Amino acid sequence: MKTILCPKCKSDNYVKSGVVKGRQRYRCKSCDYFFTVLKDGKSIDPYYVVKALQLYIEGVTLREIERILGVSHVSVMNWVRQYQISRPQNTDYHPTYKVLSHQELMAFLGNREELKSAGFMITELGDKFMLIKWERFRRQP
Repeated sequence: MKTILCPKCKSDNYVKSGVVKGRQRYRCKSCDYFFTVLKDGKSIDPYYVVKALQLYIEGVTLREIERILGVSHVSVMNWVRQYQISRPQNTDYHPTYKVLSHQELMAFLGNREELKSAGFMITELGDKFMLIKWERFRRQP
């Protein structure tokens, strides 16, 4: 059980003092301050934070990360700022990605033509796998 502390003086000496907007109100006996306990925000598993940052570094857009992981693009942007992540500035390669089942991944890796002149990264996404592929931009002569 979480201990309730007065936000003003940090005392745990309080009494109940009614209900405000559906939340229990308390009065601190030490400093006579009235307060309510705010509910904790939704916490996200650190696994998804790491995956989102990996995908961001690999060049996947914030909205695409949102669609893939089901985590808000605003949360991803906040983590990028919080951890001071920056993308490499390499414009010669263009990443594309696919989300595949295990069977689809094995079939893809069995096709030698798909593997030529490209870089790959494979990461787990629950029961699926994400394959990120980099190919050089083809410049028009």
